[in-house]
Amino acid sequence: MQQEAPTGAETLEVWIDQDLCTGDGICAQYAPEVFELDIDGLAYVKNAQDELLQGKGAATPVPLPLLTDVVDSAKECPGECIHVRRVSDSVEVYGPDAG
Repeated sequence: MQQEAPTGAETLEVWIDQDLCTGDGICAQYAPEVFELDIDGLAYVKNAQDELLQGKGAATPVPLPLLTDVVDSAKECPGECIHVRRVSDSVEVYGPDAG
């Protein structure tokens, strides 16, 4: 299953489906600037101001220097709950729904 790598011009965002999150914290180990475990034991994305985004489906932009770490998080997540999509058309490029 080959996935196309996004071009440098594409803006990507990431979100976590907390209903599937297992709380392993692998994402926070790979990219602590983007992911954090909350007191409920689940992972959430953070915005540029380091604030947890706890709304259902809340997404945050993927900083280009952290793209590899975020993609690795999505690939290694045991809950398969990390979704990376293009902002322009909301197509998932990495994660369980990537085609």
